[in-house]
Amino acid sequence: MEKKTMNDLQCEVDHYIRGFKEGYFSPLAMMARITEEVGELAREINHYYGEKPKKSTETEKAIEEELGDVLFVLICLANSLNIDLEQSHQLVMNKFQTRDKDRWTKIKD
Repeated sequence: MEKKTMNDLQCEVDHYIRGFKEGYFSPLAMMARITEEVGELAREINHYYGEKPKKSTETEKAIEEELGDVLFVLICLANSLNIDLEQSHQLVMNKFQTRDKDRWTKIKD
């Protein structure tokens, strides 16, 4: 499987969404979708790592799939708002490398 950049992922999702007349949902609707998908991810993590086993009637879903659902909707939201997620990531990394640079105990090389 080929590696894709975040830009590649954003372009792929944009191409997919633009294939439908409905296009992107509103930002508020996508925020609700992200919340829903994060809840499904939390449920799977709770089943796998927590004390709540699945019911025998519940289908097996992978954490990997649930993370993918969250990522897809997040990319949709970013695309609809014309936000470059690679740039967003760099802004956050700069923040962590400056503001929070001494917040955690670093591992010595």
